[in-house]
Amino acid sequence: MAGNVSITLQNTDEGRAIINAISADNADATVNIYPSMTKIDCPDRLVVRRESIENQMGRSFDLQELQLSLISLAGNVDEDDDEFILAWNR
Repeated sequence: MAGNVSITLQNTDEGRAIINAISADNADATVNIYPSMTKIDCPDRLVVRRESIENQMGRSFDLQELQLSLISLAGNVDEDDDEFILAWNR
């Protein structure tokens, strides 16, 4: 399976910081903002970087905190302490 992967996050203060970090790190991403959530689609692969989120928030961030803002995702997840990657396995 190939195509777009996606992540949908709540439009909270923390969610917006994560969205800004994802947008900055994924040039091919399409950001769709709705009243209570934001859906980000990206062809093939999307990377969420801890360091980028920390820069947006101005504080330390554990990638496990992403779960607090997450609504849904599409793609296979590969994560470690520094990156959360969505991609379709080929």
